[in-house]
Amino acid sequence: MKNRNYKLLGKSVLMDAIGMATMAIPVLGPFVDILWAPIAAKKMTEMFPGRKGKIASVITFLEEILPFTDVIPTFTLMWLYTYVWSTSKEVVQEPIEVEIVS
Repeated sequence: MKNRNYKLLGKSVLMDAIGMATMAIPVLGPFVDILWAPIAAKKMTEMFPGRKGKIASVITFLEEILPFTDVIPTFTLMWLYTYVWSTSKEVVQEPIEVEIVS
């Protein structure tokens, strides 16, 4: 069974809630979206690294910048795709620190 990162799900729901909250501001909402879109895109790539995260980042940016699309929970959908729907096994390479003692 896959490791389902529920802490990341909580962050995803929070990020979606922030993005949706801008719709509640009558006049300033669209202007706040212009500021929020690049922040949301950057957070997407930080939360979901790799190629999938970069693609999701572009989708998130477009979703936040376009009017009336704030109701789409892109962070939560990306979490579902990564931990529930996806069957591929993406290998994450991490550097190993080696100490040479002479």
